[in-house]
Amino acid sequence: MDPTIMENRLRFMMHIYIACLQCIRGTTQALLILVEDFNRLLLLLQQCNTRPSQAYLGLPMPEAPQTQRGCWMKVRSRDWWDRVVLQEFTDEDWKANFRMSRQSFAKLCDLMKEVMKPDDNPVRQPVPLNMRVAIVLYKLASCAEYRVVANQFGVHKSTVLKFVTLFCKGMVTSVMHQLIRTPTLEEARRTARRFEEKFHLPQIIGCIDGTHIPILAPSDGFKDFVNRKGWPSYVLQAVVDDTYRFWNISCKMPGSAHDANVLRQSVLFEKAHLLPKDPKDIHGTSVDFYLLGDPAYPLLPWIMKGYISSPRQTPEQESFNVYLSSARTTVEIAFGRLKSRWRVLLKRSDFHFTLAPYVIATCCALHNFCESEKETMMPTWLEEAVQFEEQLPQPGARPHNTGESGVAQRVRQTLTEYMAALHPLRRREL
Repeated sequence: MDPTIMENRLRFMMHIYIACLQCIRGTTQALLILVEDFNRLLLLLQQCNTRPSQAYLGLPMPEAPQTQRGCWMKVRSRDWWDRVVLQEFTDEDWKANFRMSRQSFAKLCDLMKEVMKPDDNPVRQPVPLNMRVAIVLYKLASCAEYRVVANQFGVHKSTVLKFVTLFCKGMVTSVMHQLIRTPTLEEARRTARRFEEKFHLPQIIGCIDGTHIPILAPSDGFKDFVNRKGWPSYVLQAVVDDTYRFWNISCKMPGSAHDANVLRQSVLFEKAHLLPKDPKDIHGTSVDFYLLGDPAYPLLPWIMKGYISSPRQTPEQESFNVYLSSARTTVEIAFGRLKSRWRVLLKRSDFHFTLAPYVIATCCALHNFCESEKETMMPTWLEEAVQFEEQLPQPGARPHNTGESGVAQRVRQTLTEYMAALHPLRRREL
């Protein structure tokens, strides 16, 4: 407290004390002085709470300066969206920036209408629905910073974050089940027929694999997210059909997790008994629908993988491995197309790590949407994706050789004999 203020307060308190002593002696005049000084003390103390120095010095209280209120919203230009995009963009420009044609974009806006529509009673003029969706697609396709996207569309960077969060969480909670779902029995039969026509292996309804998506990991638990290549990631596990569309995904496990553990923690593993079933008798063995996996996955009746390379491997087993590897290229192609379209999956973006799984799942759903709409890929997208992936190379598969099912081994042996009997033996290229 200011020493001057303290001194003045003590002086007045002493004056009141003396006046009280005089009151005790019975003098009426002292009583009046006491009351007058007490009121004065209250007034000065009240002034002291606001401007103490002014009050005790007896100076006139200055009026507060009149400041002119600034604008409550910065002026931002939406010329690029309103004029360039909506009026001048060609179909090629539209696809390069938003990864789909105008017609597909309109369908996506209608699909996300309930999630992204503006409020009914906004304080200011709302951002229209189509612009909201375009902001999200531009961010996911370019991996630009929030600031860059905001300046491009003439909005604040917090608005970009708001729309991305709204879109991705809305996609996962209410729309994604329309785009990513387990095939019905009839759909599984058609998929198996197409796989067999292309790769000769019967009863395949999908290929399963994992890929690492770079993230900004939290400082608490950072090591859990670091994969074997030394960079933090989430593991995206996906099942792909022959048309490069995902019908099951899981993206909740950190980068240090083994692919077999990612599988065991997924809904796919938990509900494997609900997958479509249509057993087929092959050489006296009942072979149901199954997925193709790499050596990192366990051998199960519903997941087939190749034989371990060894000097004792037979020509039939080697040939089976070659046919299986050929079919598994579908999942590798699907991952390549996914990351080429949505380059946010290729670099460490500025998303919070808790939002990253929603972004990854949303990109998978948008990939399926584009594939369903027959959206073509630009050749430069794949070339750019390859360059980005060289900066953050994917960890190799760690073989899983324990706990193989006896039933699964018999099914694989039956498939090996079936392929050797009906198709030429193939050798792995060195």
